[in-house]
Amino acid sequence: MTAPEGTRPMRSGPSAGRGGDRRPVRPPMDRPRRAAYEAVAAVHRDDAFANLVLPIILREEGLFGRDAAFATELTYGTLRHLGTLDAILTDAAGRDVARIDPPVRDALRLGAYQLLHTRVPPHAAVSSTVDLVRSVAPGATGFANAVLREVSTRDADAWVAKLAPSMETDPVGHLALAYSHPQWIVRAFSEALGGDLGETARLLIEDNERPPVHLCARPGLIDPIELADQVGGAPGAFSPYTVYLPGGAPGDVPAVVDGRAHVQDEGSQLVAAALADAPLDGPDGRWLDLCAGPGGKAGLLGALAAQRGARVTAVEVAEHRARLVSQATRGLPVAVLAMDGRDVGADPKLPEQHFDRVLVDAPCTGLGSLRRRPESRWRRQPSDLPPLTRLQRELLGAALRAVRPGGLVAYVTCSPHTVETHVTVTEAARRSGVPVDFVDARPLLPAGMPGLGDGPTVQLWPHRHGTDAMFLAVLRRG
Repeated sequence: MTAPEGTRPMRSGPSAGRGGDRRPVRPPMDRPRRAAYEAVAAVHRDDAFANLVLPIILREEGLFGRDAAFATELTYGTLRHLGTLDAILTDAAGRDVARIDPPVRDALRLGAYQLLHTRVPPHAAVSSTVDLVRSVAPGATGFANAVLREVSTRDADAWVAKLAPSMETDPVGHLALAYSHPQWIVRAFSEALGGDLGETARLLIEDNERPPVHLCARPGLIDPIELADQVGGAPGAFSPYTVYLPGGAPGDVPAVVDGRAHVQDEGSQLVAAALADAPLDGPDGRWLDLCAGPGGKAGLLGALAAQRGARVTAVEVAEHRARLVSQATRGLPVAVLAMDGRDVGADPKLPEQHFDRVLVDAPCTGLGSLRRRPESRWRRQPSDLPPLTRLQRELLGAALRAVRPGGLVAYVTCSPHTVETHVTVTEAARRSGVPVDFVDARPLLPAGMPGLGDGPTVQLWPHRHGTDAMFLAVLRRG
């Protein structure tokens, strides 16, 4: 009897037929592909986040080592290349991919990714995907076989050559299909890069690469060289606190388990350290992280504050994220407040003109971390920008009220979109009603960093610096 659609295939041996006859049963779908399918399906069906759901699925399936790595590659690779894969599947199937039943569609996406972007032999990619379709939609196996065989007639470059608009007549459309990004994001990246389409292409390529895991060796708690030796990794290229993890689960690293280190992109470390290291006249004991969840920057600031006799107030509006901040800063001089950062001056816990250094790591589109969160590029829309930029201006305005005269505010976003960066910070400063000077942020980053632009703000890039695309503006209140 065929298993109900969407259920896991049984993993028992041959089953008994009528009269006791032994009938051979097809081997069950291999677990790495099944895990990848379930993760991709959860992303599309439930709006799940791959980085949250995949570890749970791997654990449930008992996958480790090479099997877990293969499932991870299939999951993240399929999600990164989704736009291009869908265009190819639409052509190969002779129907819009939106008209294909979701279980079959996700299985075909995984199969197409294997055919076009991995070393899996074509016959294995096709047969394993057909087996997967048989387990989730038995009536569609013939269709799946035909579509994948058509996909296999060309390599990835040949498909792009067939389907992508001309680079001469429609460069944005060409880059969007060739490198699997929505057109509005390609346009935003190109604008932020001064219209340089060659550099835009390099950024899109980097977005589709698997990023390394970056660890932050908390100053005063563990030396980065010691941490690198413990994990068999290498010190970061720029941040004095970064260690590149060569492989394995970061949650298994003893220094992460006991709070001497945490997972944090090198760019995030650089912008937080820039605020802590910026020259400041007068008192320097009261620091504020106005949007602290989930706690990475608060952890680094807390460790630096402990060395300098300062204390950090970490504010997070969402209670569950505030709890994450508390966990991330345990043992450090950090006080966590579960409240809205915009309440500066309206709540006695957040008085005006009180803090010496203030970090505003503002909620944003997250376009700077698409290589780590591949599903985000397909979920975000231009319509997300107006409410986000309004919130960003309000938070930066609150930070400028919270900082004392002569104190510093760092405005940070993990997005290079000019509306979230230059426009937001300029407008918020203009509307703040307090005198504000921009501090040149370039000298606050390690000497020798390339491609930091003309200042006074700094935009980091994956293809230039190997970091997420973090934006940093430093303001001094007059």
